[in-house]
Amino acid sequence: MPRPLESRRCSNDYKALQNVRTDPSPWYTPLVASASPRAQPRRHGLAVPFLCASLALTSACTKDDTKGDRPPPPPPPPGPSAHADVCAGGGGQDTDAISAPLVPRAAGGYCIDPQSEPRTFGDKGKFSMDEVCTTAFDGECEVYKRFDLERVVVLRYVDGTGAPNSVEVNLSRFKTQDGAYAMFTKRVVADADPAHATVKPLAAGAAGAMSSSNAYVWRGQYLAELTFVTEDTKITPQQMAQANEHATGAIARSIGDKLPGATDLPPAAAALPTASRIPLGISYHPKDALGLKGIGPIAVGYYQDGDKRWRAVATMRADADAAKEVFRAFKLRPGALPLKGLGDEAVQVVVQEAPDRAKAEYVVARKATTVAGIGDEELVLDPATPSDKLAPLKLTKDEKVQKLAAWLK
Repeated sequence: MPRPLESRRCSNDYKALQNVRTDPSPWYTPLVASASPRAQPRRHGLAVPFLCASLALTSACTKDDTKGDRPPPPPPPPGPSAHADVCAGGGGQDTDAISAPLVPRAAGGYCIDPQSEPRTFGDKGKFSMDEVCTTAFDGECEVYKRFDLERVVVLRYVDGTGAPNSVEVNLSRFKTQDGAYAMFTKRVVADADPAHATVKPLAAGAAGAMSSSNAYVWRGQYLAELTFVTEDTKITPQQMAQANEHATGAIARSIGDKLPGATDLPPAAAALPTASRIPLGISYHPKDALGLKGIGPIAVGYYQDGDKRWRAVATMRADADAAKEVFRAFKLRPGALPLKGLGDEAVQVVVQEAPDRAKAEYVVARKATTVAGIGDEELVLDPATPSDKLAPLKLTKDEKVQKLAAWLK
């Protein structure tokens, strides 16, 4: 169940993995203190003094009201970050030599918090990768590790007007471009239907996406994940979306400009047809996909034309022999039927990614160093739906062959 507005204004539009920390202590490393990251987990909610003020009538922030003889402690002094001149002089500094050239000091009226310093994990970082697993990613680390995460920098930007808003940034570096792009698509598609996602493309880096309180930017070996945070419980969803687009969007675009690497998609993703593809409708798999081992890197595209839905898959190899090995994985599927007159070789095959997943029919072909396929959109293949009701939602075999033939020309 989503957390109440009084706890946090942050959307979950992406239906993606969430970097959620419920401990109210600051997620960042204050300059005035030093401790392990476990002792200072990432903040994901209202600060305790603010929350207590809003709940004063219910005594929700006291442990024992019977000890009324003891005077209450004085309120903590306001943090320097809350002053309207916090960004005077350009704001704080990223003291990490590796990430400093990759992030702006200020953008969109926000600046790096002068009262905090970045936290670095993994390669040449202050903390280990195991420690990032218990803080920034909170149980999701295995997903990142699967894509060969090697370094993370955690930064915080504050509102230069003194408003209680901030933007939290996780800048992750992966061993390969494939790993970074795969994690980007995992965040955006998140194993859900991109046709129903409330996200929109963001012109940043090589690929970007934005919701009402998040932004993701991919380029080269880097993935930047940005989250808009507010402690203003009176802010409306519309106001938050506007503030997020202004601040988070500006920071994301600036980071995208500074990240190293080309702005081209990986070859398999670039090979997917663009016509009828759903915006941000690509998932990328460096190794395994479609229930088959070792066929990656492979890109899966999501398509829609009226009521009809389908997927396209593509992988590229350096030579024809390597492409033949990938095609062989499809050809050896039980029930695979050879097809003539399509590419250098082709089959009709049923793909089932897991026992609890729907069975999808694909037409797959190899032409030289490319293996490509057109198949059913499993998200609309409800086994409880009669076949005559499913027919208008699917491509026929002949339609799949036609689309694949035109693609491989």
